[in-house]
Amino acid sequence: MSKTLRLVLGDQLSLTLPILESAPENAVIALCEVDEEGRYVPHHPQKIAMMLAAMRHFAATLRQRGFQVHYSTLDDTDNAQQLIPEAERVAQLHGCDEIQVTLPGEWRLAKAIESRRISRVGPRWRVLEDTRFFCSRQRFAQWMEGRKRPRMEDFYRMMRRHTGMLMEEDAPVGGQWNFDHDNRLPIDDAPPPPSAPRHRQDALTREVLALVATHFADHFGTLAGFNWPVTRRQALADLRHFITHALPCFGHYQDAISDKSPYLFHSRLSAALNIGLLLPDEVCKAAEDAWRRGAAPLNAVEGFIRQILGWREYVRGIYWHHMPDYKRDNRLAAERGLPACYWNGDTDLRCLKRAIEMTHDNAYAHHIQRLMVTGNFALLCDVRPAALCDWYLAVYADACEWVELPNTLGMVLHADGGYLGSKPYCASGKYIDRMSDHCTQCRYDPRQSVGDDACPFNALYWRFLERHADPLADNPRMRVIYGTLNKMSTEKRRALREQAETFLDTLTWTLPYGQGQHATDYGE
Repeated sequence: MSKTLRLVLGDQLSLTLPILESAPENAVIALCEVDEEGRYVPHHPQKIAMMLAAMRHFAATLRQRGFQVHYSTLDDTDNAQQLIPEAERVAQLHGCDEIQVTLPGEWRLAKAIESRRISRVGPRWRVLEDTRFFCSRQRFAQWMEGRKRPRMEDFYRMMRRHTGMLMEEDAPVGGQWNFDHDNRLPIDDAPPPPSAPRHRQDALTREVLALVATHFADHFGTLAGFNWPVTRRQALADLRHFITHALPCFGHYQDAISDKSPYLFHSRLSAALNIGLLLPDEVCKAAEDAWRRGAAPLNAVEGFIRQILGWREYVRGIYWHHMPDYKRDNRLAAERGLPACYWNGDTDLRCLKRAIEMTHDNAYAHHIQRLMVTGNFALLCDVRPAALCDWYLAVYADACEWVELPNTLGMVLHADGGYLGSKPYCASGKYIDRMSDHCTQCRYDPRQSVGDDACPFNALYWRFLERHADPLADNPRMRVIYGTLNKMSTEKRRALREQAETFLDTLTWTLPYGQGQHATDYGE
């Protein structure tokens, strides 16, 4: 009689997975902790601890529901410490002739499983689609047909109509599709943000924290203050807290940056979503329900739903539609390594320092810190996409490659030539000064572009525009700023260029130019 091993990956902790819903009585459910998955980039200890603790709690839930579960712990003496060999070892141990697994969230692992499947060595491998998303890979591919340059806004409107989310028949509620113009208030006007709820750490979680502290002590980040949800109950508590206490202000201040508060009015739900403790449909419906009962304004609810129903689904579609070639894109020919301050926080730039410190302490930075501070700085410094992509994948608790890579390579670094975003998200120090309270505590002055006290973002910004004028000057969204550049005197442009180059010479780079931090490229 055939017997299957149903392999549940660490970012698939949902009872709704087809491999669980269809599991016969004799199936063995396997969850495997392996050292390799914690080290192919140096994942933040909080990220590793969150996933391992959630896996162990999910295994306990499966056992309570009557499943036969095999759980491989990181310190098992017979653990192969690589996912595919460990799964095959467990299959052989239980007499299973087939391994079923849900499509992984990384092309790297999906490719390795596919290679194993076609090798016909060992147990058979079968990969099932991940049904936790609004849009399947097949549906996205159909939407992409005939589109040379897709746009998220078109996809988002299609998904609104498909789901009926925030719709009245075929029209968007409120008479417009998005309310971005209402969602750009600076930090100065914001009320005090709510404190995140604290999660009790039971014996399982404490055991994992001790394990991670031992095995991954050399990784960037600290376990002190660990407060990620590791059970569905905790994740639902975070969802309720966000809807009640943060969503009403989320819209207005979603682009604001605080020197003190790492979370402001952001949800912190992306990590729980990305490992399966929450489902996107229930999160979006909770937000929509808050608007319908008058508990949150439409601009906040629409902006939040757009991040999940629109952007999250869109970048996943782009990832699977274009891998593995997408990861190799580097259209702006950026060839520097990563500045060393991304690992040690040693910089006088207050905005950059605080973003890195918050990332170190919390495995978290909100989307504007990633896009307009750490990302903008890397863009202006010509950091090679592989180097920054590896860093984002490593340091953030919510970073799965299907969502991290398009955001970093396409949105942050414009390395795909504008395929994902219509313009580079580059900015001078004036933007950060307007949206944050960092600059009053910084040794640099955002009003100055040249001189010892000048904010480095300013000269770097103009250097970037000058350096990439050929591909960018005709971009309709950048013509005004290039008009300003073209009106500058030769002397001023030379002074800005020299200011930027002098600053770049002060930076320490983690690797020689042209190399990423870790070997995650997908060469054939």
